Amino acid sequence: MKKTMHIDSQAIHAGRINDEQFGSLATPLYQTSTFIFDNAQQGSDRFSGDKEGYIYTRLGNPTTRQFELRVAALEGMEDAAATATGMGAVSAALLANLSAGDHLISSKAVYGCSYALMAHQLTRFGIEVSFVDMNNQQEIINAIKPNTKVMFLETPINPNLVVLDIAMIADIAKQHNIISIVDNTFLTPILQRPTEFGIDIVVHSATKYLNGHGDVVAGIVCGTAEMIQHIKLTVLKDIGATISPHDAWLILRGLKTLPIRMERHCKSAQQVAEFLEAHAMVKSVYYPGLKSHSGNKFIGSQMTGAGGVIAFEIVGDLADGAKFIDQMQLFSIAVSLGDAESLIQHPASMTHSPYSQEERLDAGISDSLIRISVGLENPEDIINDLDNSFNMLTNTNHENVVNFS
Repeated sequence: MKKTMHIDSQAIHAGRINDEQFGSLATPLYQTSTFIFDNAQQGSDRFSGDKEGYIYTRLGNPTTRQFELRVAALEGMEDAAATATGMGAVSAALLANLSAGDHLISSKAVYGCSYALMAHQLTRFGIEVSFVDMNNQQEIINAIKPNTKVMFLETPINPNLVVLDIAMIADIAKQHNIISIVDNTFLTPILQRPTEFGIDIVVHSATKYLNGHGDVVAGIVCGTAEMIQHIKLTVLKDIGATISPHDAWLILRGLKTLPIRMERHCKSAQQVAEFLEAHAMVKSVYYPGLKSHSGNKFIGSQMTGAGGVIAFEIVGDLADGAKFIDQMQLFSIAVSLGDAESLIQHPASMTHSPYSQEERLDAGISDSLIRISVGLENPEDIINDLDNSFNMLTNTNHENVVNFS
């Protein structure tokens, strides 16, 4: 019996489509908008679905297909649909499964644009949305209505790194015949595979760790073959948020190093989180790798690592947070994550600005919260940059104190 490849081998080999004509080792880039038919009948057969084959890149492309098959294999799911952005993936997964009159349940804290899509756009089309604390089993159950069709969640949650019990949530969804969707961007299938706990659909912003080099925007939806076919033939075909072949090709290159990159991100982030937790200028650190974090109990069961994103609150006000960020030298002020470079941002004024202040506080996103994506630089350099910024902030604040004695 043939054994299944380990996940780090799958990241390199899964879904490989052999180049039979020239024998290229690297995945060929099919940078074309349309495909030539041998004759009119072949074109007719492909459009009718009687015969397989490519028609038009919005409907499918060999380079894109290899990307889809590889990520599906990594997630342990049957198939996948690539999209132009991470929000394209979130939108496709939701719109393919919701209609006017349906009800959606989401975790309170999610990425700002996911929140805006659900709270401000889907409601325009007669879809009800409830945001609940998904760490509270009874609150989830109480939110379920006869018309509830979908549950959507992130874990760890962006930006405050709350870890949710995937198995518990999936079990509730299955008991009530509700489709469950998990955004797995923060951990990737290297550290967490939601389908193993009963989740129906997994989405990613492939812009982040899957690509890993900060030069692509893309997304992907993973699920059953039937679900992915439904998404491709409806939402993606008609709305058109499909990925370019070049972006798919770049992500395929990035995926080959995903396992070793995630190992380094996790190892460095652990060191940085421990430094922050011990620093006098830090009030709170949110990182599942710390024993003080409520989600630490899931490492070794639901997740194999804590990832490379850390959130923390400094001692001071909103202005102090801005000063702290502005003084960074190695960190870049940017709102993405998962790149080789370490990134820092302020969620309340940046990624989660679509929330009102009341909504942010209700979701556990304070004005003093800072989020960092720990990159692949030497962790000592990352820690030194943070420490220097703390020291400069302390010195600046002392200089502003007037002595009247």
